[in-house]
Amino acid sequence: MDLTSYAELAVLLVNRRDDLKTLDGLRGLLAETGRTEAAGRATRRDLDHVIELRDELTEVFESAAEGNEEDVVQRLNGLLVRHPVHPQIAGHDGQPWHMHLTEGGRVGDTVAVGSVMGLASVVTGLGVNRLGLCQATPCRNAYLDTSSNRSRRYCSERCASRANVAAYRARKRGPKASDGQ
Repeated sequence: MDLTSYAELAVLLVNRRDDLKTLDGLRGLLAETGRTEAAGRATRRDLDHVIELRDELTEVFESAAEGNEEDVVQRLNGLLVRHPVHPQIAGHDGQPWHMHLTEGGRVGDTVAVGSVMGLASVVTGLGVNRLGLCQATPCRNAYLDTSSNRSRRYCSERCASRANVAAYRARKRGPKASDGQ
């Protein structure tokens, strides 16, 4: 079972802070990620649960960015205990039978189980250093580094370009500032 799409949901939850202020925002995010049935069932209670989860997932990414593997694992283990995984065989959208995680129950629980299990899968399969926070100033969005050489440092091409342009301009200014002294 490939859990990367579940881990990507965790990234979206962390990065879409503004979208998760309202129930419509949660429903929109769920629909955008192909979880239309869950979007239709989401309640205010689910939103509150997802907001709390988002804060906990943010702490996981912050610990990973600091290189604190023990804290990442401890936080994920705590979340796994609170949100037990219930695998389920599913078939939809013309796809063959495949595995899903906790498709029943409350929407908040489904989002939590998928996000946490996805991150746990990335950490155990690829390593804690595959979770990161964007190094472009002032962005601090989360990302998953699925590159083959573990080189990702930015959440998007936009942030990478902005950081590269800023570094280029700083290098161009550097010598001129010292020439006047």
